[in-house]
Amino acid sequence: MGEQQHVTFPQEVIDEYASLGVDLQALFSAGHLGNRMGVQITEASAERVVGTMPVEGNTQPYGLLHGGASAVLAETLGSVGSMLHGGSSKIAVGVDLNCTHHRGARSGLVTGVATPVHRGRSTATYEIVISDEEGRRVCSARLTCLLRDARPGDEVHLGDAGA
Repeated sequence: MGEQQHVTFPQEVIDEYASLGVDLQALFSAGHLGNRMGVQITEASAERVVGTMPVEGNTQPYGLLHGGASAVLAETLGSVGSMLHGGSSKIAVGVDLNCTHHRGARSGLVTGVATPVHRGRSTATYEIVISDEEGRRVCSARLTCLLRDARPGDEVHLGDAGA
């Protein structure tokens, strides 16, 4: 757990951040909490962010995927999408997260897919659908992030970005 896989970014995003000397792999990682939980981001653009998380190690006492673990995956993916939408001059800060848990998962990986509902100048809202390995919906989530201007010295740690 905690190893960062290669994330696929659109070329224009790679070019924008490279011109600023920013390490995209580190910036758009799962963050400290996500790494401890085994979150792996596999695809990232403002239009779609995909990531996985193992059920093992992220369960509640009954052996089911913990609802808070689903929330961590959802907020991580929605935050990455919001950051990519906002661009290098903005910082995305989660201000509202809601999760509806539809079914339990006891093993394997869950996959989250974040897609935009709204992308504005000051806020971005993403719907995140988390499914089990059979493609059954485990959780539906919605994250809204405030997009504020980046200030010199801002350090970004996605997954820790929630308000």
